[in-house]
Amino acid sequence: MKIGVIGGGAAGFFAAIHAKENFPEAEVTILEKSKKLLSKVKISGGGRCNVTNACSSIAELTKAYPRGGKQLKKLFPEFNTKHTQEWFESRNVPLVTQEDQCIFPQSQDSQTIIDCFLNEAERLGVFIKTSVPISEILPLEKGFQLKTKADDTFEYDKIIIATGGSPKRSGLEWLEALGHKIENPVPSLFTFNMPKEPIKELMGVVVENAITRIKGEKLTANGPLLITHWGMSGPAILVLSAFGARLLSEKNYHFEIQVNWVNELNQNIVNEELNDLVKTHENKQLQSIRPYYIPTRLWHFLLEKVGLSLDKRWGDIGKKGVNKLLNILTNDEYEVRGKTTFKEEFVTCGGVSLESINMKTMESKVCPGLYFAGEAIDIDAITGGYNFQAAWTTGYFAGKLGGD
Repeated sequence: MKIGVIGGGAAGFFAAIHAKENFPEAEVTILEKSKKLLSKVKISGGGRCNVTNACSSIAELTKAYPRGGKQLKKLFPEFNTKHTQEWFESRNVPLVTQEDQCIFPQSQDSQTIIDCFLNEAERLGVFIKTSVPISEILPLEKGFQLKTKADDTFEYDKIIIATGGSPKRSGLEWLEALGHKIENPVPSLFTFNMPKEPIKELMGVVVENAITRIKGEKLTANGPLLITHWGMSGPAILVLSAFGARLLSEKNYHFEIQVNWVNELNQNIVNEELNDLVKTHENKQLQSIRPYYIPTRLWHFLLEKVGLSLDKRWGDIGKKGVNKLLNILTNDEYEVRGKTTFKEEFVTCGGVSLESINMKTMESKVCPGLYFAGEAIDIDAITGGYNFQAAWTTGYFAGKLGGD
């Protein structure tokens, strides 16, 4: 049996390695369109490669996926974050877990992961061809013929598609031509640009736990928020961008964001806190006492934004002043105009529709003998190692080629 794996990235290598382990007699070949293998692995996690997450609860794990979580829930019992850790560590790649539950190679170098895959592929006898851009798949009576842009042809009995996310629909037309439904690709995981907002001057300030909301929508997120020289980033923003990927694309990335700086939705509790400060620090200046330990630069910025002078005393702000602070702390608003890719990690929402795939086997419903793995599918996640976990899990199942 000849098995062709289209795509030399994370999912492609994982699928190819498992296909060869499951079918030792088969000839397995990875076909990569560029000259570089595993390029996204190389740059991920700032060059350290966030291979997975320490989350061990399948119910919690699936919540990290705006698209595909429900389907992955059925696959995770057989291959989840725990299996990923065991897989790498059994191949002499020790891993470390950070406080935020992100898991990296102990070397803190993505090259360790790349070397692991290359060594496994070589050990098993997986063939690798680079600079082979596949432009068309033709189903034959038995198997498939692949055509390249240079009109070269290859024939395989089974095909695994692991081409990664495509930023444009045109990059998926060759799969659509086979009868697969395509969900339009739009960016996911991006930071918010705020060209008109002076808060950018506070770049570098981090609020450990903020709640964010797209104004007029039910979409909310919480977590650390980072102020940057272009706007806002951090998990509280990235989660919004992932879960709101389609909605924000429809808005052409022009919308308003509401920020609750104190991570407290009950305004009565915040109101009590502020009134306590008025009573206990009435002779102290506003600038010197920060509610909820808000970073100093941000606190001073917010005071100026609501028109309260830094040297005003807590006892002199009155009910009107308390209400101004209550509103800005729990319901601050900023205009977003545009987005910026998060680091170098381009993640897409969209791809081959899950409706076109048997999600128990990763086999195409319209093209028997053809399988999918990784970001070519309409599955994506928030930041934290979850996107790679989806690649490992789907690659593991695709490599079974419909077997048990």
